[in-house]
Amino acid sequence: MGLDLIYILKAIFIAIVEGLTEFVPVSSTGHMILFGSLIGFHNGGPGAQEFASMFEVVIQLGAILAVVVLYWKKLSGAISEFFIFIFTGGKKGQTGFKFGINVIIASMPALIMGLLFYKSIKSLFKPSAVVVGFIVGGILLLVIENRFRNKTSKSGKKPTVDVFDLTPMQSLKVGCFQVLAMWPGMSRSASTIMGGWISGISTPVAAEFSFFLAIPAMIGSSGLDLFKFDYSIMNPTYAVALIAGFVVAFIVSLVVMEMFISYLQKKPMRIFAIYRIIAGIVLLGLSLTGIVTLTM
Repeated sequence: MGLDLIYILKAIFIAIVEGLTEFVPVSSTGHMILFGSLIGFHNGGPGAQEFASMFEVVIQLGAILAVVVLYWKKLSGAISEFFIFIFTGGKKGQTGFKFGINVIIASMPALIMGLLFYKSIKSLFKPSAVVVGFIVGGILLLVIENRFRNKTSKSGKKPTVDVFDLTPMQSLKVGCFQVLAMWPGMSRSASTIMGGWISGISTPVAAEFSFFLAIPAMIGSSGLDLFKFDYSIMNPTYAVALIAGFVVAFIVSLVVMEMFISYLQKKPMRIFAIYRIIAGIVLLGLSLTGIVTLTM
């Protein structure tokens, strides 16, 4: 069986979309679903629907690899300290251990919800749900940023400016907000950053913690999809598409992450919120007028 080069090009296009949107608060999953529907990525042949659903989750591991590369020194140091703390009975490595516990705490809400409601969550992966997520998430982003971003609390406590200084309660709040991202279109990045603002975390640190939380979140969701995937439908075209998508998503994400952090240090995120709301309203209008169909 020969390779379907057109389908592979479509996969690369979706991977570029993933890399551009994974770490900015506009929902990478939502954009992949919308663009995939637009170019017929889910209709490429036998098993295309099942493969596309798996592909849109698994290539996010490419984006996660970009986090590991960009933050390798900080991550490797924290992981080393985590185990040093355990092996020395808490005499050394307190900072890394605290960070590791915070990541675990923040990851638990999404892990529990994902295991309990996997089928229900996957049933939401369609354009109509994405439009709702775009609009609702955009409005929340505007409201919460205006109310909480970089604000000093009533008690006079300033926002946390170091990811290693987060408290377990702050981590839990961020983790609870991450659950919102299970609705496609809400955006995991936006959800966790909003949770960070409400928890009293500065914007760059909230974004950085969001990057770190993406590692267990994406490994977990990708692992679950790979485990449940029907490999009898896999063919050479799908295999090449998956590998190419992974590599492209990694390269694009690596560039975007650095640009996004630089942007957050200087400017607010309302531009992303406005984009989401406008995009959602336009898509809803196109649907109501019958120009496009928002169901799959």
